[in-house]
Amino acid sequence: MTTSRHPRLGRRAALRAGLRAALGLTRACHPGPTVAVTALVTALAWASGRDAAGCALVAAAVLSGQLSIGWCNDAVDAGRDTAAGRTGKPVVDGAVSVRTVWIAAGTALALCVPLSLASGPAAGAVHLTGVAAAWVYDLRLKATVLSWLPYAVGFGSLPGFVTLGLPGNPWPAWWAVLAAALLGCGAHLANVLPDIPADLATGVRGWPQRLGTARVRALIPLPLLLATGLLVLGPPEPPGAGSWAALAAAGAFTVAGLLLGRRSPRAPFAAAIAVAAVDVLLLLAQGTALTAP
Repeated sequence: MTTSRHPRLGRRAALRAGLRAALGLTRACHPGPTVAVTALVTALAWASGRDAAGCALVAAAVLSGQLSIGWCNDAVDAGRDTAAGRTGKPVVDGAVSVRTVWIAAGTALALCVPLSLASGPAAGAVHLTGVAAAWVYDLRLKATVLSWLPYAVGFGSLPGFVTLGLPGNPWPAWWAVLAAALLGCGAHLANVLPDIPADLATGVRGWPQRLGTARVRALIPLPLLLATGLLVLGPPEPPGAGSWAALAAAGAFTVAGLLLGRRSPRAPFAAAIAVAAVDVLLLLAQGTALTAP
């Protein structure tokens, strides 16, 4: 009787371990940014005229790239996260091993190459350049004054990935690339802000850490506001009423965040999220206008 139960108990234990590892990998991939970037670029591809199959390829390529970046980040940071006591990290709390996260990151990166090139050699090369920049951030530039650069390159590559996959392989408009790069810089500041004290304690001195918490909190909305201005004023057609309203709203959010930041430390970050939402809506509204004339 006892002997017959052992295989069942073993299978259940293995199943529980597998589920725990799968949930750990899901948490380790930075699911919020991964889903947000994948959804944004897929929607941008649809707004630019990609068909259903093209949008599916874009989604698969971006998802695999973002998964590889998130997993690489957690694998590289495992030692520092443990030293900082970040028990919310799945590697730190034992949900998944560093080796498993590295294997997942490498597998996702390997899948990202053919999935990116499926949109065409030019589009694929641009997207893979952005993914490579993010890996360089994880592996080297995160703790340097150039920590902003991979974010600028990574986000700036996304309009090119979308437009170069269209018929005729048109290049993206300069203002779309620059606006996306500024969005990346704003995302970098916002992403690092909560971890600045712990990062400094473990020796990570990237651009935001050198600026300090107060300066970063005040600076976050500014690159996003500049991106809004580019998305409104950059296209050759005169801005419509909706574009002017978006610019006014972004300006109001920025000013409110800076003023309320004296009372609430979370206000500038909330303002940055609001401005970023305006920028995303403007990008999607441009659609086919994202290509260079």
